[in-house]
Amino acid sequence: MLDIATIDFIGQHRCDDVRSLALQAKRYPGVDMREAVVQIEGWQLACVKLPAWSATAGIIFPPKISMEQCSSEPAAKYKASLLRGARFADLTGGFGIDFSYICRGFDEAFYIERNERLCDIARHNFSLLGLDQAAVMNGNSEKLLESLPQLDWIFVDPARRDGDGRKVVALSDCEPNVVELEELLLEKSANVMIKCSPMLDITLACRQLRNVSAVHVVAVNNECKELLFVLERNKCESLPVHCVNILKDGVQEFVFEQREEASVVIGCCSEVGRYLYEPNPTIQKAGCSRVIASRFGISKLHPNSQLYTSDVLVDDFPGRVFEVTDVLGFSKNEIKKVQSLQKANITVRNFPESVQQLRKRLKLSDGGDSYIFATTLSDERKVLILCNK
Repeated sequence: MLDIATIDFIGQHRCDDVRSLALQAKRYPGVDMREAVVQIEGWQLACVKLPAWSATAGIIFPPKISMEQCSSEPAAKYKASLLRGARFADLTGGFGIDFSYICRGFDEAFYIERNERLCDIARHNFSLLGLDQAAVMNGNSEKLLESLPQLDWIFVDPARRDGDGRKVVALSDCEPNVVELEELLLEKSANVMIKCSPMLDITLACRQLRNVSAVHVVAVNNECKELLFVLERNKCESLPVHCVNILKDGVQEFVFEQREEASVVIGCCSEVGRYLYEPNPTIQKAGCSRVIASRFGISKLHPNSQLYTSDVLVDDFPGRVFEVTDVLGFSKNEIKKVQSLQKANITVRNFPESVQQLRKRLKLSDGGDSYIFATTLSDERKVLILCNK
């Protein structure tokens, strides 16, 4: 797909700054500089996001926007761990990261993509990756779906940009519109997985999609990356929500049912205990603030803040745990005590000022081993909780 001169140039300059290379096209008349820059930039992004792909010689990368939108390797592997069967179809193939991991659990796998260039890239890359079960199909996924045999799983990642390239979040605004297609998808397959933006409202999506059997909130290294909605033809009444935070040294997972959150009754404590707990982003996104307090025997600081406390340490809490060293108000002497730290990591939860405003007010630089949580207690007192990780 690339000429020899361009391939050689990419190999020699793949660690160089792409912006600088783009300005040097006249120095290399035999090189397709535009394509070389795309490949070098793609490889550099893959080194961080897709290490197995970056280590595979000959992989062709798509333009930057496709690289930014594709799943990371850990997120793709997680999805692959959930899907198994004989036949599988990915209706929105894209660069093919999710497909390349998921398809390994199937005998037959259909990659469908309307962009012909991406299909060419997929055929080339899948061959290098040894994905012999992969069939690449170029065209409209809704039409091609009708020609496929009965499937065990369908995967779809609706495009989150409109015709003008602007980002959209609502399911009905994405392409394809899975709300309209739900019935057709479940006619063709008993199981469907829909990948969505982490900005999507989970409760609203579960109302729009009538057959949701499970929700997975997925984060990688404490950054919420995607929501996965699993549809089943014969779903049961329960709706488990899986909060999954994939870390370098393991996986934090917490599972609850939506109806469980609605039924739990908890109170808020009046004072901060010895330990402070901040749930990871998947817990915060999933909206299980009452369940998490009940399960771990910890107390909420305020109904509107996702911060918790206890006097006895909870070791397996899915999030960050701190030992409290002091709880201060905003008197002149208390502020001086905080300023003596000189630097600290500041987090704001249910508090009227931003991190930037508070940092300026306290005259603290960022970093160090000290942590400050600015928050509101259940009696509406505004406090600074000083702690160590």
